[in-house]
Amino acid sequence: MAATSARERSSSAGLLSIGQVLARLTPEFPDLTSSKLRFLEVQGIVRPSRTESGYRKFSTADIERLRLGLTLQRDHYLPLSVIREQLDQAEATGDAAALVPPPSISPAPRRYRRDELLAAAGAGPQLLNDAISTGVITAQETYPENTVALLRGLVALDRHGIEPRHLRSLRQGAEREVSLIESALSTLLRRTDAPSRARASELAPELASRIDDVRALFVKDALSRILS
Repeated sequence: MAATSARERSSSAGLLSIGQVLARLTPEFPDLTSSKLRFLEVQGIVRPSRTESGYRKFSTADIERLRLGLTLQRDHYLPLSVIREQLDQAEATGDAAALVPPPSISPAPRRYRRDELLAAAGAGPQLLNDAISTGVITAQETYPENTVALLRGLVALDRHGIEPRHLRSLRQGAEREVSLIESALSTLLRRTDAPSRARASELAPELASRIDDVRALFVKDALSRILS
């Protein structure tokens, strides 16, 4: 057993586990999970090596292949079968230039470093720390535009004594609403073809908007009882 472990450590030197791959790629691809990574392996997008114990190990080349495949899927809506063919062809011909993602059909959204986020939202460091520690905001190396809007909202609420810890239930409620939407769209989300994914992308915001409308009516009704 000890000899096997030693051989595996030696053969795995410089390779990454699934957890390490996720840690490296999820800042760029937040929807990437261990189950999706395994699905991409089944689809031939990535072909990690295996240790004698069966653990997946990913090389630097695997990471770059994954990054390109995920970019083509996210920005160009290509089906996985087409992505696999393009990746295989590029590797077979040794055409390194072909492994460079083409320009996206949509502009890349801006990302904000911590200091840029604080400046854009007009927030103090402690408010952001509180929001992160209570789970209202997820800590990241860089933050998307919607986090700027969220932090601005927290700044406004903080002036009235409503702190991030008071909003934890709202975040949890939002996660439950997303679960409802995911359940409603489960049939489309299980499919990998571009039309199904596009349809799911259209319906998800619409369902979220309807839930927002219902929530707003609930709040309005509760406020009317308080103020009457």
